[in-house]
Amino acid sequence: MTRFDAAALAEVDAVLRAASLAEILPRYRHLAAADIRTKSGPLDMVTDADEGAERMITAALQERFPGCVVVGEEACAADPALLARLADAPLAFVVDPVDGTANFAAGMAIFGCMAAAFVEGRVVAAWVHDPVGADTLMAAEGEGAWIAGEDGRRGPALHVAPPVPVSHMTGCVSYGYLREPQKSHVAARLPRLAKTWQLGCAAQEYRLLATGHIHLSLYNRLMPWDHAPGWLIHRESGGFAAHFDGTLYIPATDRAGGLICTPDRASWDEARAALLGD
Repeated sequence: MTRFDAAALAEVDAVLRAASLAEILPRYRHLAAADIRTKSGPLDMVTDADEGAERMITAALQERFPGCVVVGEEACAADPALLARLADAPLAFVVDPVDGTANFAAGMAIFGCMAAAFVEGRVVAAWVHDPVGADTLMAAEGEGAWIAGEDGRRGPALHVAPPVPVSHMTGCVSYGYLREPQKSHVAARLPRLAKTWQLGCAAQEYRLLATGHIHLSLYNRLMPWDHAPGWLIHRESGGFAAHFDGTLYIPATDRAGGLICTPDRASWDEARAALLGD
């Protein structure tokens, strides 16, 4: 498969919606202490909803697309070697069953369910589903991005915000994973922007970018399930993204180098100079 037609796009959307209804929303604000665990550290959380949704999504994708590789966040925690299969698999999916797990566990409605399809290392389709809002941001390579409403019907095309001077830019700057002295350097420069947030949820941050409600985002840690879906949706909404050094981001292989997303290249240059420049 080299492209996803409307039927295939809708089928994956339906898979995420079904998992949200069966595994995620019934546990929202109903998690017991035993349903929440940590993985690599106290800020790296997983819940029964993450694990249940990923199992359901994986099984459904493998049934609909026989032979596909499914690289789920929780599966990779158990088998990191799965990541390497994204670069050359004929068809692979990355899945983040509950992006923003800490928010979800705290009962906050700032989380999402995401997936992206890769064909031989190239991202060709993406989905960012909002279980609470019951809609999905979707994109297909070269065909634009849009929101599918609660009924699954395709809405108008998405567009990033118009470019503005850096002093008027708003955005989500996730500097927590930066190393010192760069971490303190970026934090000290945030007042150069009009306003910034940290939502703790890439799904909702990319939603703000693709719908034109913020101008930029900055990330350092680049796991594909966190960024491949939103990156394609942002690009297909007209946006520009690159590593801190200006090289283009390749979701199948890049795990470091940082990422800045903006409405266009000129805005990227301004944002990069404002936040990372000497």
